[in-house]
Amino acid sequence: MKKIKDKYNLLFFIPLVFLMIASFFCMYQAKFIKSIYINHLYKQILWYLIGFLLLFLLKKIKIQFLFHYSFYFYLLGNLLLLLVLFFGHEINGAKAWFDLKIFHFQPSEFMKIALLLYLAKITNEFQYQQEHEFTYLLKCFVITLIPSILVFLEPDTGAIIFYLILLFSVLLLSNIKKKWFAIAFFLFFLLGSGFFYLYFFKQDYLINLIGTSFFYRMDRLIHFNDGTSLQLENALTTIGNAGLFGKGIQKQLLYVPEFPTDFVFTLYLSIFGFTGGLILLMAFFLLNLFFTYKFFNCKNFLYKIFIHGFLFLFLFQQIENIFMNMGLLPIMGIPLPFLSYGGSNMIVYFLFIGLIFNMSKKTT
Repeated sequence: MKKIKDKYNLLFFIPLVFLMIASFFCMYQAKFIKSIYINHLYKQILWYLIGFLLLFLLKKIKIQFLFHYSFYFYLLGNLLLLLVLFFGHEINGAKAWFDLKIFHFQPSEFMKIALLLYLAKITNEFQYQQEHEFTYLLKCFVITLIPSILVFLEPDTGAIIFYLILLFSVLLLSNIKKKWFAIAFFLFFLLGSGFFYLYFFKQDYLINLIGTSFFYRMDRLIHFNDGTSLQLENALTTIGNAGLFGKGIQKQLLYVPEFPTDFVFTLYLSIFGFTGGLILLMAFFLLNLFFTYKFFNCKNFLYKIFIHGFLFLFLFQQIENIFMNMGLLPIMGIPLPFLSYGGSNMIVYFLFIGLIFNMSKKTT
């Protein structure tokens, strides 16, 4: 049994080490693109070191403790989201980070774990208590709505989508009647239809209703591929010139804003080409396979909900980032896990994975 577990753990560590090395190459290349990226490589190495340390430390904790006190983690997450609106550091028009001098901390990333822990706990209790489905659904909706409103004010559209994905993934395992999904789809359809009617035929009224800032945010998402984005044009040009094996490390590269973060997939392809891109996709496929294995072999329903939510989050982030780099999905400031630069996102993903290792150790 131990040999089987070790074999499947290789599905995690081998692709992760590959992504780590690939990320280091991308951060090294980034320093030739713009001076503000000059220290990204050293910081990325630090995030990875902290991440692997967390994997080791999280093996030692009692996992039930986190679920038992998940409400307080959730409260702390909302408090941080509120405080960042007043004391946060603004980057690219969004006040979403605390400037801690040594690094920037993004509380919306921490909220992913806190929200999933709390939703999983509530859903697990719902399975064993005589609680009405509507009460349970209302509770989950309000719990997800509060942080969504707070990140909307930053503004951070990507974080809202993350929270909604976590909610959806949890509800899928909750054994609620299918009619609730039909009702939710119908309400979503009505809201969407109303929004697009106002957008195309009553724009002045829509701007007065939702405000100029939110209107233009939605406008950029709707017209994400209309040929007016220099960022996307340069990214597509870079990808088109990458060739089969890439250009390697080069000091002259067509500039794309947010190269080390949102557009790191483009940066990676410029170095390693389409052959390297296929290897990268294979690495992500192995990671997805590993977490899918963990999900199906988990016997504890509470832990199963948590792994399920993480898997949905992990898959969405890959698809959104890669497809937005190719102009197939809107640009929403969503990094590519383990490849993009960023301490908050990196550390949160290692926390997720450390908790999953801890859970699977006890239940498989």
